[in-house]
Amino acid sequence: MKLWSGRFSKNTNKLLDDFNSSISFDQRLYKQDILGSIAHATMLGKQNIISKDDSVLISNTLKDILNDIETGNVQFNVQSEDIHMNIEKILIDRIGNIGKKLHTARSRNDQIALDMRMYVKEEIVNIDKLLKTLQKTLLTLAKANTITIMPGYTHLQRAQPITFAHHLLAYFEMFKRDRDRLSDTLKRTDILPLGSGALASTTYPIDRGFVAESLNFSAISINSLDAVSDRDFCIELINTLSLIMMHLSRFSEEIVLWCSYEFKFIELDDAYSTGSSIMPQKKNPDIAELVRGKTGRVYGDLLGLLTTLKGLPLAYNKDMQEDKEATFDAIDTVKMCLPIFTDMITTMKVNKKSMYKAASNGFLNATDAADYLVKKGLAFRDAHEIIGKLVLYCINNNLELKDLSLEEYQSISNVFEDDIFTIISLEECVNKRNIVGGPAIKTIEQTIESCEDYCSNS
Repeated sequence: MKLWSGRFSKNTNKLLDDFNSSISFDQRLYKQDILGSIAHATMLGKQNIISKDDSVLISNTLKDILNDIETGNVQFNVQSEDIHMNIEKILIDRIGNIGKKLHTARSRNDQIALDMRMYVKEEIVNIDKLLKTLQKTLLTLAKANTITIMPGYTHLQRAQPITFAHHLLAYFEMFKRDRDRLSDTLKRTDILPLGSGALASTTYPIDRGFVAESLNFSAISINSLDAVSDRDFCIELINTLSLIMMHLSRFSEEIVLWCSYEFKFIELDDAYSTGSSIMPQKKNPDIAELVRGKTGRVYGDLLGLLTTLKGLPLAYNKDMQEDKEATFDAIDTVKMCLPIFTDMITTMKVNKKSMYKAASNGFLNATDAADYLVKKGLAFRDAHEIIGKLVLYCINNNLELKDLSLEEYQSISNVFEDDIFTIISLEECVNKRNIVGGPAIKTIEQTIESCEDYCSNS
């Protein structure tokens, strides 16, 4: 019999039970639900809404149920619909009518809002830890590659020389912003909805501040309608998770390119690669490809939940049950991708010689050659044209700028002197960019130190 069956004259259709039930996925909220109920029951006793003896019995029995669930001694029932009703039914089965007092002064509407906020708070902390581990891995790689010169690209065309450390630290900044967004989402998640009731709060003299303190919430919702119907925190989280996946996907795309025969910038460890069922020579970057592919899955979770909520009137509607699978799936996907991606880049081999060779070809020093002329007094547009002519000359003669003689330089412009060869060396091109944000070795070393301080303090 349903706990809400008093108004009904017949049992629900079995198809409806299956369709309406959420226990298959919301059972993961058992811990949050029980801890929330313990705090609620303790408050009811403190406020003399129920007797202290009943409050203690309910709380102790809930603790026993929690232990039984975690040791695999509880079977949930689809007839009880969701995790809340399942636990309440088990409680009543164990202590009888006293268990029926637990739901005094609350609704499933504010109960589920509480459970979701508690769950999201916990997972934000877990995901932040995984991001921090990835950042530390990036710093370790960066410290080992402060002088590893590679091509920087625009439009996937070789553009200017940078260091591999500089490239890696670009992703450090992306994940830093992701961590900032997680922290910001946590602030708006850390609000207690319990006490809002179904939509209009309660007539009982509850102590919401006591419950908030018991459950480690920093604030209390101030509008009961909003509290039970708000899932912004889920959307914010999935939006941040989408950005995390987007950054992982961009990084994965570069991993796929870099380990190809055409680039040979890195080699993935055998333990983090796969083979082909037909081509014995293949070593495939499946992890990077799957991370790239799973990004679309998280995007789908975000769009699905946004669409679900867009037309809902206040306050609670059953549509909102759809928040859980989207939120759970996005969290699970990110938590699956981050550790294995971190392990993959930790174990990869960096081919420094291939990176340097690639940076040596393709006129990556052309901008520095133009800047050389500007510092000699030419306008930048004139310098740009002169270097463009030199590049065309090199292309026609299968040469690089470093291969030209001084006479060939001066045949285009007599401003060139012997010092041009120093200016266009890759090391000079990199290390002259010693401003904040640049790839110079000294700058990168300072940046790494700053990033290490960030990780230590976050």
